[in-house]
Formats: sequence, structure tokens, C-alpha cells
Amino acid sequence: MLVVVSPAKRLDWAERDVAMTEPCFADEAVRLAKTARNLTLGDLKGLMGLSDDLAKLNRDRFRDFSAEPEDAVLRPAALGFAGDTYQGLEAASLDADEMAWAQDHLRILSGLYGVLRPLDGIQQYRLEMGSKLKTRRGKDLYAWWGDSIAKALNADAEARGTEVLVNCASQEYFGAVDRKALKLRVITPQFMEDKDGAPKIVSFYAKKARGAMARYIVQRRLTDPDALRDFDSGGYAFNEALSKPDQPVFTRPYGA
Repeated sequence: MLVVVSPAKRLDWAERDVAMTEPCFADEAVRLAKTARNLTLGDLKGLMGLSDDLAKLNRDRFRDFSAEPEDAVLRPAALGFAGDTYQGLEAASLDADEMAWAQDHLRILSGLYGVLRPLDGIQQYRLEMGSKLKTRRGKDLYAWWGDSIAKALNADAEARGTEVLVNCASQEYFGAVDRKALKLRVITPQFMEDKDGAPKIVSFYAKKARGAMARYIVQRRLTDPDALRDFDSGGYAFNEALSKPDQPVFTRPYGA
């Protein structure tokens, strides 16, 4: 099976002694960066709800974004992102064989790069998928990517001999996957905190759990969707009563 996760706003730019690969949509990323480079500080603030300091930081990132990988400071995607999902994924602690399996089966959805493999080299950026960045293709990034991401996932799945995609990404990012073009069965796990018998999704915990689920799949090289039910990281357990077909629910005591 394939598993997809979201990227993160926060980055970890520590130097890594890791061989990197080239993103499949590297040219598209350059085109988007050039478009974003023309935005004013005010535009950037409005586009992503940034403070003055963050707007300046990301203006400089787009200004410095290089079309030539050899001229850029790159980090492997799974190690360069550092948000809640990546605390659960803990990619830096995967061994070489696990990372090789992840390279084939784990994908990171990205507003700038479209789809990334864990070892794809990325430049520093921030561009959320939900950003209404106007391009020649339309009013936002969903229009920019169209069915490209879905087709890339189809091709990856065909190459791995699978018809199953485990969606551990947020709604914002998985919304960029054209479901009409996607030929895969999609399984979307949900993670809930049970407080006084009323389970609910808490964003911070759910993001970390989605990363942990991706790690669970990678470390066990899962191919059978039913095996997801055995997920128990962080104290979660499969909740059959709350689950639906292709939407397994995992619960734990609140804040466990």
C-alpha cells in the first residue's frame, strides 16, 4: 500500500549526510516559486496569514529559490519537515532498510512540490496547499495541481503493485488529490481522544498520530489494510463501534 501525509510549516534544516533524490515535480516547484517571488510582503501576509517577520522570511526564501539543485541548500523532505506529524513519523530514527521502503511507499503532499518522496531534496519554503495563489491555471493551488497529484499516486501504486492508499494527510492537503482521477481505494484513519465517554478529534494529537501510523506502516511493510487495526502506538486502540468501511477509528483516553 501507499501512505500519504501532509508537510509541515516548521522546518529542521540541520545538515544531513543522506543521498537525496529529485522531486518528480521539480520544474513545477520552480514555476510556482517564480510566481510567489512576485508577491509583495502584504500579499504574502494575506496569502498565508503571516506576521511581518514570517512574511519577510518567506519572501527571502522565494527570492533565493534556485532552479538549479546544485546551487541550492537542500534537505531530504522527511527530515526537513518538523511539525507534529513528523514527531510521530520520527523519520530520522528509521534504519536504512526502513527508509528505503518508505522511499517507495510513503508520499508527502506539498503545495509547492506536489508530491514528495522521503529522500527528495527540497529547498526551504512555506506554501500551504490551501493558499489562494493565483496562477495561469486558476485561482489557487488546487487549480494549479489539477489531476497531476492523483496521476502521480496512481503511477506509484501501479509500480508497487498495490491498489490501496492510506490517507494520513489533512483535508487541506488530500483535497489536492483529484478523486475522480485517483484509481485507488482510499483508507482514511481517524484518531480520537476519549474524554468522559465522548471521543473527539484533537488536532495536535491527531496530527502526531497520523505520522505514527505512517511509521507503523513503514516499519511493518504493511500490505493488508486489515492489519491497520493492530495499530497501538501512543496508547491508541482500534474502535470497531465508531469505525466505518475505509475509515478505521482509533481512540485512547484523553491526553494519554
